[in-house]
Amino acid sequence: MIKNGKIFLPPPGDESDFKEIFKRLAAAGAGRPLGKDGFPAGPWTPELLAEAISQIDSNRIGVDLRTVQLWFQENEKGISTANIRWLARVFGCDDPVATSEWQMELSAAQSRLSAKRREWKRAGSSVAQEIPDIALAATFDDDTASPAELKRDTDAKVPRRRFSLARKSEAFFSHGSPLNLPASVFAGVTALGFLSYITGIHNVTYTRADGVVKQVGFLWAANWMFAFMVFLPLFFAFVTDLVTFWKDESRPKLVAQGDKMESHDAWARSVEASSYSYWAVFLICVLFAGLFQWIGVSLIPLMKGGGNYATDWGSIAIVRPEVISVPMAVVFTGLAYLYMCLCFYLFFVGLILLYSMIHDLWRIGEAGSNWAEVDYQRELSEASLRVMRGIFRCTVLGVLIAIVMKVQSAYLTSRGENIVAWLVGDMSSAFYGNNDVSAGISYRRPTHYSSLLIAISTCVVFLYGSIRLGVERRFSMPLWRMSAVVTLLVAGYLLIDAFAGFSILLGVGVLFAIYGLCDPGLGRWRASKLGNSQSVS
Repeated sequence: MIKNGKIFLPPPGDESDFKEIFKRLAAAGAGRPLGKDGFPAGPWTPELLAEAISQIDSNRIGVDLRTVQLWFQENEKGISTANIRWLARVFGCDDPVATSEWQMELSAAQSRLSAKRREWKRAGSSVAQEIPDIALAATFDDDTASPAELKRDTDAKVPRRRFSLARKSEAFFSHGSPLNLPASVFAGVTALGFLSYITGIHNVTYTRADGVVKQVGFLWAANWMFAFMVFLPLFFAFVTDLVTFWKDESRPKLVAQGDKMESHDAWARSVEASSYSYWAVFLICVLFAGLFQWIGVSLIPLMKGGGNYATDWGSIAIVRPEVISVPMAVVFTGLAYLYMCLCFYLFFVGLILLYSMIHDLWRIGEAGSNWAEVDYQRELSEASLRVMRGIFRCTVLGVLIAIVMKVQSAYLTSRGENIVAWLVGDMSSAFYGNNDVSAGISYRRPTHYSSLLIAISTCVVFLYGSIRLGVERRFSMPLWRMSAVVTLLVAGYLLIDAFAGFSILLGVGVLFAIYGLCDPGLGRWRASKLGNSQSVS
């Protein structure tokens, strides 16, 4: 039958599942245009079908070739509700009535496939329970292979998945308990704190060349105590919560109607698409921020007895060898830098996952922009709201990490005796006009550069989310308040040690940031603007 210049086959209306129906129609080339000679152009191939679906005008994101290849293969994979719509357009030859009939037929066929899949799983579990009893009763006098041979044969048939740094990194945030990663980071810095007690550098002072006595103990280092004990664990907790929410709850509702298997496969492909970013970040964090920085900032100065860097707990062995020996300082700083570079690699992994989540949600929203269902639009808006609030929290924590890093670096070159006295003295200097506390010695400060990278990377993710989710989706939310808090924090970061009284501006920004972490909505608002009469948190 010919319809709109294409081969048309009516729905069979039998009890066939999706795989059986699809196999017949793909072989017949249903929905393909006729050839120039008026005869069928041949069967569908995965490439041709993926191209045909992607060329549908209302389908803005197309379909992945690997998804279409799964339809052609003998497996348990079905088809999502969204793709049923596009496949029905192809088989219905762009005829509204035929498309509607094929959409109902494909939906019913997918339901039958899902029912068969559940039966196969139940049957498989029953067989698995019977196999041990059979294996115990069997002998190897006949032609039956031994268990070892069967295992080798099975392993040979199962394709081995290549190592993927992107998948392994994402697993830290999506697999296991949400407490695992934050607790591991907290445990690492706690262990370093105990080692600092053992080595004697937890609370140590030294007299600088200009006569200033400075506190440089490990437990007085704001960048280590606040960043790794408070801010990074909270950052990982928020990212983990957001990734699991998107992967396991929200995404299946929006694209696969609860089919988590297919939704997880699509999310895995989205993560895998950024694999080069994961490798680039890994090399930068481990090689440059970790190994090379440790060699340049700690190892060489310890070996040669000095350098153009401010003295801290890592180099105190140079000026006070009676507190800690050089070999012990080399070991301690090596462990600390290894821990630091791995933590910051996971920090940037979190930022990449947040970017992937924003892009994934935006693509789904664009694909469903023509759907008039109120429930679907409400779910999409609620998901966008929750993702944006989580990103705001992560942005605040990222900028706070950059702030404590820069504050510690600025303190080491100042005339303050300890970091608390330095900040209090700066506040008082704003009123009494005495800026002697900030006037220090000029040293190389690589931490300034590292903190700037962290601040910029975090703010870029927030800006991307604001554009994609806050502007494009146009749901009512206090986005401008979030942006104001982030702007205030960034201004406080940039102006650290720039003028007398900078700590006042910094303190105000930190107070707003703490409030934003507790209430990312920054005040009550009516969720009815999302189409829901209840408050959404």
